[in-house]
Amino acid sequence: MDENKQQTEEVEQEEVVENPEQEVVEEEANEMDEVAKLQQEKDETYQRLLRLQADYDNFRRRTQKDRENDRKYKSQSLIEELLPALDNFERALQVEAQDEKYAEGMNMVYKQLKSALEKEGLEEIPAVGEEFDPHMHQAVMQVEDENYESNVVVEELQKGYKLNDRVIRPSMVKVNQ
Repeated sequence: MDENKQQTEEVEQEEVVENPEQEVVEEEANEMDEVAKLQQEKDETYQRLLRLQADYDNFRRRTQKDRENDRKYKSQSLIEELLPALDNFERALQVEAQDEKYAEGMNMVYKQLKSALEKEGLEEIPAVGEEFDPHMHQAVMQVEDENYESNVVVEELQKGYKLNDRVIRPSMVKVNQ
């Protein structure tokens, strides 16, 4: 039995000695597979990093734009609440006052209020004589007037206002046919 055992060991040694090139090739193939797998993982990780970076840049730009809009239109709700009072001031100033000092005081308060609103970015929308713009004007009536061209605002029934570049109330107008 010792002879069999000895022969078996010799055969195993011969196999090891006979196939060293094959083992090296197999090891190189395994290493190449592992390198390819690691390269693929690296590429996937890099692509994920690029997507995350793009998402972050988009988030940063979007939040910056939101903050700018918040600052730009921060006073919109207050101005919308004050517009009826401004309209009433204008109507009151059109009525002839019996006391001149009272009328002068009302006019001063009106100018001060209007100035404060203009500092916040409020501006009137021009209407009479302008071409009708559905984004700026709300046509309430149509009339035929030979003094005006077609599709031109003839009369302003209620002033319209913009806050910076946003229309907060369109002008109510009569438009020539």
